[in-house]
Amino acid sequence: MIIFPAIDLKAGRVVRLREGDRNQEIVFSDHPVDVARRWMDEGATWLHVVNLDGAFGETNQNLKVLEQIAALPIKVQFGGGLRDLKAIRRAVDAGAGRIILGTIAAQNPEIVREAVEAHGSEAVCVALDARDGVVVTHGWQQPSAMTPAELGGLLASFGAQYALFTDVSRDGMLDGVNVSATEALAVDTGLKVIASGGVAALTDVRRLAEGRIVAGAVIGMALYTGAFTLSQALEAAAG
Repeated sequence: MIIFPAIDLKAGRVVRLREGDRNQEIVFSDHPVDVARRWMDEGATWLHVVNLDGAFGETNQNLKVLEQIAALPIKVQFGGGLRDLKAIRRAVDAGAGRIILGTIAAQNPEIVREAVEAHGSEAVCVALDARDGVVVTHGWQQPSAMTPAELGGLLASFGAQYALFTDVSRDGMLDGVNVSATEALAVDTGLKVIASGGVAALTDVRRLAEGRIVAGAVIGMALYTGAFTLSQALEAAAG
């Protein structure tokens, strides 16, 4: 199971939001490239970088930050505000090894097929962000009419292989990860599901890894607050 340290970008800074609420922001660094280098030096092979400004529809310079991070010898999974093929191309050109499609995948699932055809299935991940059992979009602000399993199954039929599953109510809260829902989503859809949101302790990492169903875990707040180290998380993920 791959561990993805999270780097959430807002106005060029590394932040964390509680439950995706832009009014509950904690700033951890003004230097995202230094943070990326730290996680790389501690053993990460992938980073999970999110353009929060893009997710909220705000103008930003975070693609330039992506370019700087991607210049390091580490793979980057990048999302936030990628809502057309041109934006996807810009992110790939900026160095993203895998792009994350959330809002647009829910609104226009056909774009997933087009992205897979253009960049390959390894380079595309769909975001199945859920609150109260339904997918939410537009920076987790708007509920849709589909469950994660329904949308995930549809997107899998369009060529998606990877999915990011976030239980929004747990994101940034250190309440523990929703292991059962994450595993169920993988079984129901056949997608390689990456868990995101709520990882609070090494026991969460071990529980995700032990079933050998979950493909990865994004970890943010727990690493930034020192609940455990990245090296400990990598060891727990390896079983």
